[in-house]
Amino acid sequence: MQLPIPDRKAAGKTLANALQSYGQRDDVIVLALPRGGVPVAIEIADALDVPLDLMLVRKLGLPGHEELAMGAIAGGDIQVMNENVLRGSRIGPESIEMVVKKERNELKRREQAYRGDRPWPNLESRCVILVDDGIATGATMRAAIDAVRAQQPTRIVVAIPLAPPDTVQMLKGIVDEVVCLQQPEPFMSIGQWYQYFPQVLDQEVEQMLSERWAYESKWIAKSGV
Repeated sequence: MQLPIPDRKAAGKTLANALQSYGQRDDVIVLALPRGGVPVAIEIADALDVPLDLMLVRKLGLPGHEELAMGAIAGGDIQVMNENVLRGSRIGPESIEMVVKKERNELKRREQAYRGDRPWPNLESRCVILVDDGIATGATMRAAIDAVRAQQPTRIVVAIPLAPPDTVQMLKGIVDEVVCLQQPEPFMSIGQWYQYFPQVLDQEVEQMLSERWAYESKWIAKSGV
């Protein structure tokens, strides 16, 4: 795929082509990192004909420079910190804890908004494909990987449209496979490499998931699984 990427949907379609070997397998599940990863992941799940769910993760933005990740959190009390960012800052433990508390509240809010009472999928002995619309530092994806690994899957794959080369190398050291379409340098932000990169709203995520899960329910009922 050439840069700039047209939009998240196009990114998902191209990633799906690169992931064809995982298609129509009973053990595969695609997990999207909301919000931006959802439209990318839906294209992949549709093309591979496998289930879709979420991996809820929140970036811990550095106070005063919130776009810079000093770490990330995920469900199951998973917390990953970016020591390189922390060493270059003067942020104390109290400030970090305030950010963590705020983001854990947002994590709970999103879980209720997106999933309601829907049970979480069992990831044990499954092949998990983690999807986002791009990665910068990798802190958020690392938290997602830790949360997935705690559930003992057989394989973890990270599928992303783009990321910096050093982040891709880091991820290759902690998962079974990384599928990344582009590794541009210098890498300033994810949005700069897209032609169309609007913010994905909660309502859009809820609508996309509702439609996809309704389709999966009919699919399961029809197959008798």
